[in-house]
Amino acid sequence: MRGVLVAALVALVVSLLGTPSVIRLFRRRGYGQEIREDGPSSHLTKRGTPTMGGTVIILATLVGYFVAHLITMNGFTASGLLVLLVMTGLGMVGFLDDYIKIRKQRSLGLTARTKFAGQAAVALAFGLLAVRFKNANGLLPGSTFISIVRDTNFSIGLIGFPLLAWIIIAATSNAVNLTDGLDGLAAGTSAMVFGAYVVISFWQFGNLCQHGAAVDGCYFVRDPLDVALVAAAAMGACFGFLWWNASPAKIFMGDTGSLALGGAFASIAIVSRTELLLFVLGGLFVVETLSVILQVAFFKATRRRIFNMAPIHHHFELAEWPETTVIIRFWIVSGLAVAFGLGLFYAEFLSHGGS
Repeated sequence: MRGVLVAALVALVVSLLGTPSVIRLFRRRGYGQEIREDGPSSHLTKRGTPTMGGTVIILATLVGYFVAHLITMNGFTASGLLVLLVMTGLGMVGFLDDYIKIRKQRSLGLTARTKFAGQAAVALAFGLLAVRFKNANGLLPGSTFISIVRDTNFSIGLIGFPLLAWIIIAATSNAVNLTDGLDGLAAGTSAMVFGAYVVISFWQFGNLCQHGAAVDGCYFVRDPLDVALVAAAAMGACFGFLWWNASPAKIFMGDTGSLALGGAFASIAIVSRTELLLFVLGGLFVVETLSVILQVAFFKATRRRIFNMAPIHHHFELAEWPETTVIIRFWIVSGLAVAFGLGLFYAEFLSHGGS
């Protein structure tokens, strides 16, 4: 427990105190955000705000994780390092995307094909490595069985697992990317989801199956305490960044942050055997993504739009909701989704005889 608290606190402090230095550095270098010309006109005033702030979130998470291990003297685990691999790898893909936007002074960075290729490379590397590194109890970081709150009886095999990991990681990272359109929206929502995974992973650690014996709803997962530590570090980093990203934002996370956060959620869900539960915990990300899919599909079929603009947070902006109102109400939706997801997790535990 001490390691989890240290990771969260250190990451919070690094992010909170380090972000102003990054803001000044990026301003000197001219790393300002380009704004979509077809977006809400109120966003044009945000042009030039420093971006790529996701670098702070990633670095703060890494520092929090490693400092916690130094203090507790616990060894690193395959699960924790794999989550950090995905988070950092997708952060690098996002950084390239943001950097190209800045250099070419446009709102589009990497081509869609190049971005998807980068996501696929990171996700497939994770998928291949997650079915290695068996521990003393024979457990792997990942599982070839589809999971909801724990593994089901449906297996996709060693070939299907990397492909599933790719789908989940790409879908989640793009969903967070779509949500990152208002000051503090993605950072605040992400902090809530990471907080939920701190609770879930720590609960799994307290109810691990001992020596392969499945009793009282115990969990067959590898390294849940270290996964809780990663989630806590990421949560602290998001809260620290949110201090400066709240409306009016002094810095944006950019694709550097949104892709990294989405990758972290997806990989945590996979190693904690809660793949489908992620769609409940990240309910706001699902709604944002569905709004884009519905808008595009309906427009192609009828040449008409369902929403004023997609993702859906822009719809409410164009309906003349103040930006802060949209953000706070969407945070409420996200909080309800997280609470419901945690309720499902605990109810499933009780259904297996836990207490």
